[in-house]
Amino acid sequence: MLRLAVLFCFLCSPAFAGGTADPSALKNLVHQDCGSCHGLTLKGGLGPDIRPDALSHYDIDTLSEVVLDGIPGTAMPPWRPLMSEADAKNIAEYLLQGEDK
Repeated sequence: MLRLAVLFCFLCSPAFAGGTADPSALKNLVHQDCGSCHGLTLKGGLGPDIRPDALSHYDIDTLSEVVLDGIPGTAMPPWRPLMSEADAKNIAEYLLQGEDK
């Protein structure tokens, strides 16, 4: 049920309208949807800290693959069925750059 709610919010989000990430909508999507597990401030919760310093060992391609394919054996689900590779790259770029994007 939660996954359906997240899918609905994601699909209705203007964050990726026209394939271009709207910075304020992208921020809201990340803080609300990712923040539901990683904490609303992204400092960690059920999932680990996903602020730029904590993710600095990832590049955009690797982090977008984590978003798309999840991490087996953890609570991180695969989002590939719900988003495109371009969407995942936008999220990865936002996570790596943080609020300064």
